[in-house]
Amino acid sequence: MATSFLDPVFSPIFQPLLNKSPFFAVVILALLITLIITIVYKYFTNQNEMKRLKDEQKDYQKRIKSLRDQPKEAMKLQKEAMSKNMDYMKHSMKATLITFLPIILIFGWMNAHLGAEPIFPGETYSVTAQFEKGVGGKAMLIPPAGTEIIGSAEQDINSGITWQLKSVKGEHDLKIKTNDIEQTKKVIITTDFTYAPAVETYDHSDIKSITINYKPLKPLGKYTLLGWKPGWLGLYIIFSIVFSIGLRKLLKVY
Repeated sequence: MATSFLDPVFSPIFQPLLNKSPFFAVVILALLITLIITIVYKYFTNQNEMKRLKDEQKDYQKRIKSLRDQPKEAMKLQKEAMSKNMDYMKHSMKATLITFLPIILIFGWMNAHLGAEPIFPGETYSVTAQFEKGVGGKAMLIPPAGTEIIGSAEQDINSGITWQLKSVKGEHDLKIKTNDIEQTKKVIITTDFTYAPAVETYDHSDIKSITINYKPLKPLGKYTLLGWKPGWLGLYIIFSIVFSIGLRKLLKVY
């Protein structure tokens, strides 16, 4: 994976927590990331100026509300308020640039480890092969030792073929063969929250891609938020907003 170089740093710290509870892993990561962002904003921005601009924004909002029956005056103040908001954003730009790259890298690691359910030993999963246009005949999935195909190993080629499989714990190289072409896709069967990349693409081959059809990870499990089962990103956004409000008040960040 593109962020695999981060595994030696993050995995020893967060993998045990992730294996125990993806929900708490998201919460703790949201807290740590929000804390880092808040501290950077506090010490890499002019807080006196930020406070002044924020107070002016609040004052403009009050004045605009009091001019509901005077739309022209309200519009004039709205433009002034937007100008102050742009000044506020300019002052915060340095802190944003400092935190941007590290946060993107951390997000990449989180997506690689929290984006899907792992495939557990003995669990039925599926693999889909896509073929180039004009390719005909039959395609066969050749399972390694420890992998069982549910159904026929050989199928007629169309736009895509899906096989149902079961495997024992470990890494398995699934081979798909059509005509004289053979391609391999690794799948990891584990009780930990880790998995091989979902999609492998191939150049100059009858087989265009092989995809492991993972189930999306729902950190809340069987629980919902008002009927909604958020993924890791939805939960992260909710907790980061809550933590940001609390930490900014606690650390007096404007």
